[in-house]
Amino acid sequence: MKRFVLMLLIPLLAITMTACITEPTDPKKTTQSSGASTSSDPSATSGLPVLSPENPVELSAWLTTSESAPAADNKLTKLLKEKLGVTISYEIITPDNAEQKIGVMLAGGEYSDLVGTTDLNTRLLMGGALIPLDEYLTEDKAALLYEHVKPYWNRFATDAGDGEKKIYILPNYNRFYGEITGGINFGASGFWIQKAVLEDAGYPDLDNMTLERYFQMIEEYMRKYPKIDGQDTIGFEVLATPGREWGLTNPPQYLAGHPNNGGVIVENNVATIFADKEIAKRWYKFLNAMNAKGLVDRESFTQTLDQYLAKLATGRVLGMYDQRWSFGPANEALVSQGKDERTWVSTMPVYEGCEPYYADRDVMNINQGFGISVTCDKPEIAISFLNTLMEEEWQKLLQWGVEGEDYLVDENGRFYRTQEQRDQSKDLVWRASNQLEALRDLAPKRQGTYSDGNAFGPNDQPEEFYATLNKYDQDFLTTYNKKTWRDFLNQPPDNPVYYPCWNINLVDGSEAQMANQQLQDISLQYLPRAILAEPDEFETIWAEYVAAIGRVNVKALEDKINEGIQERIANWGN
Repeated sequence: MKRFVLMLLIPLLAITMTACITEPTDPKKTTQSSGASTSSDPSATSGLPVLSPENPVELSAWLTTSESAPAADNKLTKLLKEKLGVTISYEIITPDNAEQKIGVMLAGGEYSDLVGTTDLNTRLLMGGALIPLDEYLTEDKAALLYEHVKPYWNRFATDAGDGEKKIYILPNYNRFYGEITGGINFGASGFWIQKAVLEDAGYPDLDNMTLERYFQMIEEYMRKYPKIDGQDTIGFEVLATPGREWGLTNPPQYLAGHPNNGGVIVENNVATIFADKEIAKRWYKFLNAMNAKGLVDRESFTQTLDQYLAKLATGRVLGMYDQRWSFGPANEALVSQGKDERTWVSTMPVYEGCEPYYADRDVMNINQGFGISVTCDKPEIAISFLNTLMEEEWQKLLQWGVEGEDYLVDENGRFYRTQEQRDQSKDLVWRASNQLEALRDLAPKRQGTYSDGNAFGPNDQPEEFYATLNKYDQDFLTTYNKKTWRDFLNQPPDNPVYYPCWNINLVDGSEAQMANQQLQDISLQYLPRAILAEPDEFETIWAEYVAAIGRVNVKALEDKINEGIQERIANWGN
């Protein structure tokens, strides 16, 4: 998600939120004016313009997301206008096109009012496109947003190049309230394998997974079923496109038993790149051998993100390394067609002697979410809108829908859905008319539980999550003695205080950022060649790849990351 951090070729989930000018307010010194609502008040909006249909306003929104824009007849769009007087015009950019679009915007100097981005290089922030929000993040103004960031102020504040740390982005995921529940971990990484492959193999034990076992299952299934729904079966897919190159570069750290720190591994609080190390060579040489067997899709390295997702949505891809949120649209497309057996579960192959560390504790996306642009002529309105969306009423509308239409409430106050309501929530056409998925993706969220004890959304309500599943998935989980898809992953230990390194800020144009970009470019240039080469050519191409990395100022990158690690240890430890 954003530019607050990027760290060497890595991804992760998300989008950014920012806003407004003036000097920052010390969160510890704000006072509540008479008549102002406190941050504990779920309807607190005082200190900002009141949104109402009597004073209609239009806000433009630039969104980096894989989610779709709402249909013209969307009922939540109508509610925003009827209850708040707000109309939103959307410009949606897929993540693989974001870099180019950001460059165009920066060159033109004109921006949408709301900027929701996954700009990991912080180009928009460092390019002066976003305004600081500190002036508004007080109890007597945007009380709910203030509550959202207050406990993590030092984490969210960043230096946009003027020497002062301010908050420019409001995080869109993993800021939790109350009890944390969950049925699906949309951020989970793994070597995913199609459920039909496991079913056909007799539901084999997935513990102690190795690369050899993982690809053996894929190879045996391809041999038995060379076509799926009339199309050639694809063994293993690789996402290798600018902006998502981490699909190509991330696996070695997991295989070696490390969590996702981007393009580095960290040992004893010291980070080093692994792109040219033995743990990386071992993976790419293995993948080269799998390509020689015909198990790797050779089109992987020339396709766009949309083409990748479209291929997954056909149901003929048996395996891939990815993060769960990344291929969500393809997974949901298959579910909407009743092809649950063609969706995937995560496995965790590791090298001999290594323990899997694929699942980490949910990390706040400090550089992803919504920001407010410098060309927004009504920043107070934009902040008021985002603050209003944090009210429980609107959170429930965005996550659960309209009571009585999309969900019901039992005598104990628990939210639930009928089977018809669960089925319609899987239909992509219905969702375009009844949910605001793109806006919801980037907006700040009250994840966890509401004040009434209900979970943040249907997939987080344990009983509702299970009831949402089709019988195939219910039986699949039962066979593996699991309750949720997250149960297929390791139990995550506490995150190190500095974690993750991929969101340590690399200032655009700095030696560290340029080195990081060079590493990304080199990976996209050489690794596909190495994977697709004849096996006897691999060593030669690998040597060229390592030599190219040797010409990069890797030390500048490692030094910056290690500086960030030490800064976080010093400032985030309490």
